[in-house]
This record gives sequence, structure tokens and C-alpha cells, in this order.
Amino acid sequence: MEKVSVDAIVPEMIAPCGMNCALCSGFLREKRICSGCRSSSSKPAYCASCIIRNCTEMAGEFCSCGSPCRRLRDLDKRYRTRYGMSMLENLALIRDEGIDAFVLRERERWECPQCHGVLSVHRAGCVFCGYGAS
Repeated sequence: MEKVSVDAIVPEMIAPCGMNCALCSGFLREKRICSGCRSSSSKPAYCASCIIRNCTEMAGEFCSCGSPCRRLRDLDKRYRTRYGMSMLENLALIRDEGIDAFVLRERERWECPQCHGVLSVHRAGCVFCGYGAS
């Protein structure tokens, strides 16, 4: 498997819900690679039809609703519980610090300390070198 560098974490890889698509196992896999929520390339059906991505009330590139919809709250809860990442916190950081500062923070947070590849939010340990796997 070819290693994906943290340089893949760019503003275009941040989804409207606050998900960093560069951390997704769909982006990091070898076959049928998803190119991210904002890409016009192929993506899984559940991403293409995402309620949040296709929200008609979205003003701008990211969800900025004062009261996020149930879908986003449920997604955030699942990711906080299973993966230790909060989309609502990501959106707050983007709103408060800007997308460029958020991307820099993400590159530091999700870089494998051993091989410097991108860590997947969906896996324990680095998918490239195995660092941190149980």
C-alpha cells in the first residue's frame, strides 16, 4: 500500500460536516478510493446522498447552523464515541480559527510519528506501518 502523506490534508478534503476526508478509511484504502466529499469524482452512495453535504440551508462551505440538525448531532456522537473525533468541535475550530489553521492542526494531530503517513480515524494504529496497532 502506498503511503499517504499528511500533505493530503488540505482544505478541499474537509467536508461540510467537519469530517476530514483524508482520515477516512475510504480515502486511505488501495481499491475504489473515495476522493472526498467535496470531490466531483466517484464516492460511496452514502456520501453522495449525504443529508448534510446536500443541505439546502447551508450558507458557505461548512455547516454553520446555530443548532445543528439531528443527523449531524448523531454523526458527531458516533464519531466521538467510536473514534475520539468530534465534527462539531472541528466546525467550531474552523469557524473560530479559520480553515488554514484547522488544516495545520489536523496535519499535526493525524501524522503517524513513525512513518509520517496519515493516521485513519477509523483504525487503531497506522494503516501503513502498523504503529500503535494493538
